[in-house]
Amino acid sequence: MLSYTTDDATKLYNEYSPLYDRLFSYKMYLLFLFGSLAVSIGLQLVMPFPWGLGVALGLFIIFPLLLRRRYVNRMRGGSEGAGGFFGFGTKQNTTEVKYVCLVCNNRYKGGSCPRCGSRMKRADF
Repeated sequence: MLSYTTDDATKLYNEYSPLYDRLFSYKMYLLFLFGSLAVSIGLQLVMPFPWGLGVALGLFIIFPLLLRRRYVNRMRGGSEGAGGFFGFGTKQNTTEVKYVCLVCNNRYKGGSCPRCGSRMKRADF
C-alpha cells in the first residue's frame, strides 16, 4: 500500500505550481470578469433598455469564451511554438509514424501495404 506524506504533496505542488500558474491565472480571469461587469453596467446606463441588456449579455458570453480559447492555446503551445502540457502539443516534436510490412518489408504510412496488400505491420519511428 502506498502512503504519501505531507512533504511529498508539498514537493509535488511546488514542482507543478509554476506550470499551472503560467497556464491559468485566476487574477487575470477575475480582472476580465469584473472589467466586463463594469463595462456592461456602464453600457446599460448609457444605452436604452433592450439594447443595453443585449450588449451586457453578449459581453458575459463572449469574454469567457475568448479567455478559454486563450488558455487552451497556451496549453497546446499556441503561436509561441513552446509550452504545452508536459511538452505535448509542441510543433517541434511532431513525428510521422511509418509502418514496415512484415511480409515484403515495404515502408509506408498506414493502412494496408500498397505493394502486397498485407495488414501485418510494425511501427517504425
